[in-house]
Amino acid sequence: MTTDLVEEALRRARILRRGAPARVIIHSDRGAQFTSEQMWSCCKDLHLTQSMGRTGICWDNAMIESQWSVLKSEFYDRRTWASPAEAIPAVEEWVYDFYNTKRLNSAIGYQTPAEFEATQAADLDAAA
Repeated sequence: MTTDLVEEALRRARILRRGAPARVIIHSDRGAQFTSEQMWSCCKDLHLTQSMGRTGICWDNAMIESQWSVLKSEFYDRRTWASPAEAIPAVEEWVYDFYNTKRLNSAIGYQTPAEFEATQAADLDAAA
């Protein structure tokens, strides 16, 4: 995974999530692509706050590792694509049109991620 790939994914996510909260934290491990000057600049440009797990502490990334497991077992491993260019929009569609809006998640009270995010945003607005 290159820094260019990560940057492209973040930029695509910002475009696809136009209505996302203004304050977004991107959490990662301490891989070279995430600790680079290029990534810092990209996050600054996209108004993302960077957060990184501690070195050697797998529990810091447990939630995203679980999400990757779901993506791989429920979607990615069940299909084949002729090229990465064919896989990218299919994965995006699954994430945005199914996982975020239809798939219930037990870790967040059997809500969809979109419902959970909306609830959290409303709670933050009410507290402000």
